[in-house]
Formats: sequence, structure tokens, C-alpha cells
Amino acid sequence: MLEIEVKVRVKDLESFRQALFQSGAELLKERYREENTLYDFPSRTLFQKRSALRVRKAGKKIFLAFKGAPQKSRRFKVREEFETEVKNEKQTHKILQSLGLAPVFRYQKFRTLFRKGRLKICLDETAAGLFCEFEGEKNEIIKFAKFLGFSRADLIKLDYVQLLEKKGEKT
Repeated sequence: MLEIEVKVRVKDLESFRQALFQSGAELLKERYREENTLYDFPSRTLFQKRSALRVRKAGKKIFLAFKGAPQKSRRFKVREEFETEVKNEKQTHKILQSLGLAPVFRYQKFRTLFRKGRLKICLDETAAGLFCEFEGEKNEIIKFAKFLGFSRADLIKLDYVQLLEKKGEKT
């Protein structure tokens, strides 16, 4: 699957939630905690290729995802993403470690999930700040972000690892 996404910085969480509701966005999942662990080889092969292998614990569910290198885009983060739910977190970690992979970065966030048409909207509370992540078609993202009062200059392509490292948060 091709993932197209961008973030914007949010100043006031409750005001932004209200703006989403007023826009007609539908609440899909109320605030929940996510724990993310990125894996790589000792040679940092995935990092060098700008790819990522992630285990995400979202509530009681566990997901394994591979994200390919970002494609060229001035305003959006565009990359291939393959994700599947796994049943056993401990066994998943053991499998990855048996393949020679090791945890290289961990971070957590609180996420509230919305949808507006085909647009996925994630309101994220992170150690790097409050963000709204839009995922969908480029024109829909731009149109909705503009409707909410954001300009193209407000769009952030960085992922949470980059934002956390930029802020000096290393785990």
C-alpha cells in the first residue's frame, strides 16, 4: 500500500478536536496509548535505506509494519507501507531478534483517530508536541488542512522519530 501523509502542529488540543467535529469528521477511536519500537540490523541497513521496521502496541493489539524509503515529494511523506496484526508481542520480538534485528528506537504517544470521508486524521500527543497527521490523497489533505486554517507552509513531512530526535528525545 502507498501511504501519503503529512503532519501539522496543533496548539490547543481541545479546540482542535472541536474544529474536527465541526468539520464533520467522525471519531473512530477515542484517545489510546501507542508504544512503538523500531528494529534494525547492527549494520543499520534499514536506516541507511531510509526504511523502517516497526512493532506497534495499540491498546491490546500488536502490529508489525515495514515502511519503505520515502519517495520524492516536496510537501508529503510518501512511502510504501505493509502492516499486519500479530497475535503475540513477545514471540514477534523474538522472531525479529532471531533474524539479527535489534530494537534501535522506542517512543510512545497518545492517539485519537478520526475520519473525514476517505481521509484518516490522527490527533497525536507526543513528547515532541501535539500534532495532527493527515493520511489520504494529496488533494484531500491540502483541501482539509486549508479548511482547518493551515497553509502549505504549516505542513510537516518529518516522522515522529525525526521530530523526537530534533527535540532531543532519545530512547
